Amino acid sequence: MKKTFATTMPDKIGAFMRATEIFARLKINILRVSYNKAIDAHMLFIEVNGEEDALNIAKSELIKAGYILNDFKKGKVVLLEFNILNKPGALLPVLRLIDKYKFNISYISSKENESDFLIFKMGLLIEKEENLNNFLEDAQKLCRVKIIDFEKSNINLDNTVFYISFVNKIAEDMGLLEEEKNELLINSNHIMQILDEKNLPPYKTFDYILKFGEHIIRNKGDNYKPRVSDFNLCNDISLIVVEPPCGSNVCVFVLKDTLLFVDSGFNCYKEELLKVLRSKISNFNSFNKEIILTHSDVDHIGFLDWFDKVYLSENTAINLLNVSKGKKGYREQLNSHKPYVKISKILSHYKYPECKNFNIIGTKNDDKLLSFIGRLKKETLDFEVYEGMGGHVKGETVFIERNKRIVFTGDIFINIKDCIKEQEEFNKIAPNLLTAVDSIPDMAYKIRREIKPLLDKGKWIVIGGHGAPLIWDV
Repeated sequence: MKKTFATTMPDKIGAFMRATEIFARLKINILRVSYNKAIDAHMLFIEVNGEEDALNIAKSELIKAGYILNDFKKGKVVLLEFNILNKPGALLPVLRLIDKYKFNISYISSKENESDFLIFKMGLLIEKEENLNNFLEDAQKLCRVKIIDFEKSNINLDNTVFYISFVNKIAEDMGLLEEEKNELLINSNHIMQILDEKNLPPYKTFDYILKFGEHIIRNKGDNYKPRVSDFNLCNDISLIVVEPPCGSNVCVFVLKDTLLFVDSGFNCYKEELLKVLRSKISNFNSFNKEIILTHSDVDHIGFLDWFDKVYLSENTAINLLNVSKGKKGYREQLNSHKPYVKISKILSHYKYPECKNFNIIGTKNDDKLLSFIGRLKKETLDFEVYEGMGGHVKGETVFIERNKRIVFTGDIFINIKDCIKEQEEFNKIAPNLLTAVDSIPDMAYKIRREIKPLLDKGKWIVIGGHGAPLIWDV
């Protein structure tokens, strides 16, 4: 089995060699190693493969050697500005005070000005808040001191503890558990290494992950402001399209006895979404709740256990069943996509479904780009269902309702040119962390071109996985 160890190697010659000796003795194979001193001077990631018992022994030995990260309580870096007299030895009392409090200096910069003072900026690693207060009180007796907001200074202050500071910041904002912190730590590093090997700036990884979390938090509660469109398809059917600030479109057919959803967005926005729908649908609670899935990406499959029935292709069902059992999903089988998928699950508070309410529509048995796999009938709706070859992701499906002249494409086609501002900004994050949102980009392009030839002449309402509904004149 595979396991990734997040290790905090002591700053000693031969530390990595001794860790490697532990793995070799236990017949554990090293698959991936990542260390970048420019980002974090101590954190080393080692992905290995071995027997479960051997991995447990290795973990114990690494802990004993002081190599394993046991917790994230390593403090934070504070940027201070010291106004020191421009004379020999004036800095020494400040440095001695820093040494007395056992603070690590992770950043230092100074410059001469035209006054009798020098401005020294220092990034200090502070483990306890009360220590900082006491230090500042003593430091003020030596010189003028002030705290600077380093998040606005574009300075890399904490490369001695970058990963820990990074994870703690997100965890504090999003209420992550210790296990989730560790997963976030490992997968953030994995994305960074992938981008670094492509000669892309590694720090961008962490910027975009932070933006992901910030978007999720910023649009919660009363700040959840989707664009909502209404379509009266006929006397007995209406359609509501919700374009959220983050995640996929959510469409709801209001039928006689049933609310039929098409995708459900991120799990973290369940309550916000339902509040919007309750405000628009009378007697919301009295309806049966069912859902059609266009594919199994995390931003389309929130809270599936809430629905009475889930209609989906067999390949989508297989994917969800596998990941619910701890196996790799389709995205996670791609080295470049796996860490992003895991991070998006953590930050969107994804919950693995029990998969007991699944209703499989059909199975793809040929090698066509887009294949008919069955029909889905619900009251007066009659969908033809087509499955693609997996250009975006395996199991991707298109739903065509010819009588109502409406098409749901999932992410095979998205209206990227017409999204609300928040969605437009959020949509830029995934490509920068995945390098490509499609599993097989060339194939995805070909499949996209197969949709229009399936449609009769005339006007169609086309609703993609993201962006406003479009009118296609075929």
